[in-house]
Amino acid sequence: MEVQNITAAVEGILFAAGEPVSVKRLAGILEIGEDAAESAIGELEAHYNDGGRGIRLVRMEDSVQLCSAPEYADVIRQTLEKRRVSQLSPTALEVLAIVAYFQPVTRAYVERVRGVDSSYTMGALQTRGLIEQCGQLQVLGRPALFQTTKTFLRTFGLTKLEELPPLPDMEEESEAKAQLREAIEAIQREQEVRKQAEELARELQESLFQDEKPSSAPEAVSDEAEG
Repeated sequence: MEVQNITAAVEGILFAAGEPVSVKRLAGILEIGEDAAESAIGELEAHYNDGGRGIRLVRMEDSVQLCSAPEYADVIRQTLEKRRVSQLSPTALEVLAIVAYFQPVTRAYVERVRGVDSSYTMGALQTRGLIEQCGQLQVLGRPALFQTTKTFLRTFGLTKLEELPPLPDMEEESEAKAQLREAIEAIQREQEVRKQAEELARELQESLFQDEKPSSAPEAVSDEAEG
């Protein structure tokens, strides 16, 4: 495939996808190397981002997406007749910050840090596509792990998590930092206790199983011994 056709194909895929597409996936679809895919993306990036156009090519970690230019957001919103998206509440921002800075995390971890139930807020953040489940913690009960999404990056104008601003007072000892450390250590202790309880229960079960085994039959006495 010619270079010009590759660039056009990448543009068509991104336009039709309507969501972030990884460079690796683009290369696989077009059966080209990732370097060639990156070159095509660079051409599109220059084409859309260097002129006064209504579309931007946005990078989000290892993925790219075509989005409308932010300076035309108002007229686009009026055209689509959509209401302004409600802002996140302070509670939602607090939960989102914990997930963003310490991901992947469990709901129990978030609740331990905040000190209150956070199930509703985490559900709302999932519904808005800002966080997502990304696996399970390998402890008793296998609680779900959560991380932020590419929608989170796009919403906050980030291309990767490393661009998050540093947490305040993390260089110096502070009450908030001490409380956070205590919460983390408490979770670790709880997990260790659960692990020990599982091992103890397993040992007890094995011990009971051994006790229930029938004893071996006594050896038969030979006729010579009886005589």
